[in-house]
Amino acid sequence: MSERVVNPSGRGFLLVDSHPTGCFESVARMRSEAGAARDVPADGPVALIIGATAGYGLAATVAGLARHGIRGVGLGFERPAGRRTATAGWYRAVAAGRLARELGRDFTFVNGDAFAGSTKDETLDLIAKRFGGLDYLIYSVAAPRRTDPAGVTHQSVIKPLGAAHTTRTLEFDRDGTPALREITVKPASADEAAATVKVMGGEDWALWVAALAERGLLRDGFQTVALSYIGSQLTSGIYRSGTIGAAKAHLEATAAELSELPGVRALTSVNGAAVTQASTAIPGIALYVSLLREVLGDELQSPVAQSIRLWEQLTGAAPFDLDEAGRLRLDRWELDPAVQARVAERWATGMGDVGWFRAQFRALYGFDVPGVDYARPVEVELPWPTT
Repeated sequence: MSERVVNPSGRGFLLVDSHPTGCFESVARMRSEAGAARDVPADGPVALIIGATAGYGLAATVAGLARHGIRGVGLGFERPAGRRTATAGWYRAVAAGRLARELGRDFTFVNGDAFAGSTKDETLDLIAKRFGGLDYLIYSVAAPRRTDPAGVTHQSVIKPLGAAHTTRTLEFDRDGTPALREITVKPASADEAAATVKVMGGEDWALWVAALAERGLLRDGFQTVALSYIGSQLTSGIYRSGTIGAAKAHLEATAAELSELPGVRALTSVNGAAVTQASTAIPGIALYVSLLREVLGDELQSPVAQSIRLWEQLTGAAPFDLDEAGRLRLDRWELDPAVQARVAERWATGMGDVGWFRAQFRALYGFDVPGVDYARPVEVELPWPTT
């Protein structure tokens, strides 16, 4: 046993420890939000969710388990406890694994680098042995680097393209006091832009689909979705018009290419803004989401609410909401012109709902979650979930 009191520590938007009980409670709250299960058979659809331990991938996992009876595999890349606690995603995987068992779903988790050939082999072997095929592949990966099949490691950057970009950004000091400051980010070089596309674009997604097809694991009606984001004009200079946006454009082009393969329907899903561990690293996004919450309040749609809509469209319970480019849109609530106008009015002078944002950010690591006794020692060395 290795029980101890876990306190948050770190700098900026990066905490170095995570609280197991807080992470468990966060997953429990997601499951409660997902609501009652639909009338699904015991042998529900088989899904592979890549990036299942954080952000929208986790939300899609919980919503799929709770409402649509999915079976299958969730893939994450997490660190066990050692000198520090395990990563928050490790504890969320434990919680989601318990949820799957409680719901009677045949769903297991694999811990490994999604970009690695060995991880693909292990995951596909598991799918072939356990399920014989796949109905859905949801790809939700945000990573700082990727080693490609040729052994070359590419590093992603968050930079504008063409010219430097100046934006306002929200930060918190060590005692939680919010502050706004202006930063200027230099433009990416051609090599940096290309490397970011290699990491965050559609190349690895296509490799997963190709590997599934080669193994004969694509079931009739197979659908795959890569989760994406467009966002506001207020953040476009650093996001959609920057290196990450170039990678998202490549992801969208990959969807079109994959849809030309026999038996494959591939889409990108444009999700709305949310507080995630990936999004907090992008200059200006914290301020934007804080302002968006101030404008919308409880009408800001959570990742679980959006994932429910995603699954309803994938399973045919609701029609697809596609734009002129063929992208599935879950972000229309965010980009409504009236909403964007109200956010823009506050952009130059406001901070938004900083209390809400800080609580949401800390909850990513299992802190500030209501109902958790943080003075109580908790076991931090928990085994990876197995079924």
